[in-house]
Amino acid sequence: MLAYYLKLAWLSLKRTPAITALMIGAIALGIGATTTTLTVYHRMSTNPIAHKNAVLRAVTIDNWSADTPWDQEHPERPPSELTYRDVVAIHRDAPAARIVAMRKTALTVEPGAGRPPYLVIARLATREFFPMFDVPFEYGAGWDAAADSAGAPVVVLSREANQKLFGDDNSVGKSVRLDGRDYRVIGVLADWQPTPKFYDLNNGDFDTPEDIFLPFALGAQLDLQPAGNVNCWKAETLGGVHDLLGSECVWHQLWAELRTPADVERFQSWLDGYVAEQKKLGRFPRKLNNRLYDVDGWLARYKVVGTDSRMLLAVSFAFLAVCVLNVIGLLLSRFLGAAGSSAIRRALGASRTEIFRQHLVEVGLVGAIAGLGGLGLGWAGLKALQQLYGGYDQLTRLDFVMMLAAIGLAVLAGVLAGLYPAWRICRVQPAGYLKTQ
Repeated sequence: MLAYYLKLAWLSLKRTPAITALMIGAIALGIGATTTTLTVYHRMSTNPIAHKNAVLRAVTIDNWSADTPWDQEHPERPPSELTYRDVVAIHRDAPAARIVAMRKTALTVEPGAGRPPYLVIARLATREFFPMFDVPFEYGAGWDAAADSAGAPVVVLSREANQKLFGDDNSVGKSVRLDGRDYRVIGVLADWQPTPKFYDLNNGDFDTPEDIFLPFALGAQLDLQPAGNVNCWKAETLGGVHDLLGSECVWHQLWAELRTPADVERFQSWLDGYVAEQKKLGRFPRKLNNRLYDVDGWLARYKVVGTDSRMLLAVSFAFLAVCVLNVIGLLLSRFLGAAGSSAIRRALGASRTEIFRQHLVEVGLVGAIAGLGGLGLGWAGLKALQQLYGGYDQLTRLDFVMMLAAIGLAVLAGVLAGLYPAWRICRVQPAGYLKTQ
């Protein structure tokens, strides 16, 4: 029966091409606007490592001034980063399945072969970074515990960095010169673009991952300059990176993998005890305030999905609703204009329910065609956003889920628009129309 209804719907749409085009265009415009904003919202609000949300914790401790909270708007929140000395102590001694200590730095790549040097953003991290965050490798692997503790001159490259330096070749075992030193490539990442960049939200929620990854210990050994935020609450004598290492400035990130609620409780208890011991040494003037955030909580703290994004999404759905209202008027006019054919079907034995279903199939077909058009408009809108803002390709990528959502939303919009007109036409008495035929 559905195939028959589809055939009737197609013939009916062909009889009134102008009105059909108007209906399809109206829904397509609404779907295009909604697809654009919904895709961006979907990308912004997605937890890129949701399957590990229950076990990953961002570690924060409150070492800030006794007189002024870290966050004036939310005074209950501790700083989002930690000091070097605390990161080293917690990483060394805290009870956890895995703990990763990390920070950003900048390095000059010297590619040789007559090519000019260039600057890259690199991440200094302990070896747990790769297994904790499920970082995929195309070639090789991360460094081992010995390289981690010794600060061995080894490096993991992103896929983009490897292509720039070595093309698509397997570069494991080759050498890269950074800041005048040679490093051995031990791994090349596969495509890895977590959006948002949950593990470090301090310098851009939607920044791309770093191009180069190095053992954390190299930062202190080589006095590598920080490339991320450095925040201090009291006067510090900072002649270089070596002074930062012993300061109360916060500039490192720390994550722990805690696999059970008991592990979380044990880690929290250890952390509170650590801070209590440090208080005896004159540190941590504020009251005890150590917090562990899961990934969802961390994204919420940083307000990754802002109010503006929610408002734009609401506006786009409101625009779609206006489009649907206009389509209702067009459908009502169109269905009533062709009431004679429905009257004949009723006289031949079709029930009101069958007439209703026939017209719903017709508006569903309109919605499906409009959905395809809306996908094209949505894609164009996302490309325009890419050109306008640049550097946010991950946010404006139209994936398969959003394609299905756009088509489904268009069909739903068509059906909703057709409910009242279809009900009206199936309530029409056929006798009056049959007299005129």
